[in-house]
Amino acid sequence: MSYQIPSFRHPDLPVNDLGYTRADYEGSISTLCAGCGHDSISGSIVKAVHELSIAPHHIAKLSGIGCSSKAPTYFLGKSHGFNSVHGRMPSVVTGAAMANRDLLYLGVSGDGDTASIGMGQFAHAVRRNLNMVYIVMNNGCYGLTKGQDSATADEGSASKKGDPNPFSAIDLPGMALQLGATFVARSFSGDKEQLVPLIKAAISHHGFALIDVISPCVTFNNNPASTKSYEFVREHSEATGTVDFVPMKEEITTRYHAGSPHEVTMHDGSVIHLNKVDENLDPFDRGSAMMTLQRHRDAGQILTGLIYMDRDSRDLHDVLETSQRPLNTLGESDLCPGNKVLQTINASLR
Repeated sequence: MSYQIPSFRHPDLPVNDLGYTRADYEGSISTLCAGCGHDSISGSIVKAVHELSIAPHHIAKLSGIGCSSKAPTYFLGKSHGFNSVHGRMPSVVTGAAMANRDLLYLGVSGDGDTASIGMGQFAHAVRRNLNMVYIVMNNGCYGLTKGQDSATADEGSASKKGDPNPFSAIDLPGMALQLGATFVARSFSGDKEQLVPLIKAAISHHGFALIDVISPCVTFNNNPASTKSYEFVREHSEATGTVDFVPMKEEITTRYHAGSPHEVTMHDGSVIHLNKVDENLDPFDRGSAMMTLQRHRDAGQILTGLIYMDRDSRDLHDVLETSQRPLNTLGESDLCPGNKVLQTINASLR
């Protein structure tokens, strides 16, 4: 069976500030299982990038191997793309980012691609504060190889096969916090109202931004005994607060009490509903974020929303003082400045 995207689109589709419709940010038709949470995440990425008015050719999407790593085929079809070796996506992003800092790097991975074979790659990308958005489509199983438990499967959780997982789970947001990540969030594929603003905020963050998205596998891990099924996540998720992202415009100010809902009208006339975060969580304090994450984990709850953000983040380019210009734009005079400059550099190293 062949699949084709309809060539006809409604002539009155809304456009963003660049004149692009949302269709300009789509990719090929998905061949993932019907109802797969990964497709919902792809839709959230399309919506976020379209609303931020980022030109498709300014984005590079990269992935590894797995169901999640197939997903970039289904969004941002007019952007740069690279499907790498299993677990090695962070290395490819690092090389690309060092060569050209002008692009937005969007890495898409899975729980196996990140928490198993790619764990070492993930850890070093985090600690170096590589300037990228790292989205984990986390379903707790290996969907491409018939649903074996992955490293993020919760202890006692059972996949379609029925055997409870005997091992403790790797918690990626918790690990990222310990490794020094400067932006950590978690969401659920079925909650676009939360996920889309988180993606926008991650894109605007300067440094490494992790979003761990619980994404149920409808074929192998959506049964009642699974802690990553649609029903379990909906019943056990605990949001840090309603999240929204506001691009740079004239300042909108408001005041309201903690714990009470509040409506704010935005520049485009839309209304956002705010609800201040749990008083026990300070999303700008790493220790508070780690303690709150652990407390909810001990209670069997999935903490979602913005968990931590460093407002003074210095990314890898800042640390290494790399070229402000892409390497392919540097000429001979930039790369070979002459003997005098070379002698100065040598003298500084003595």
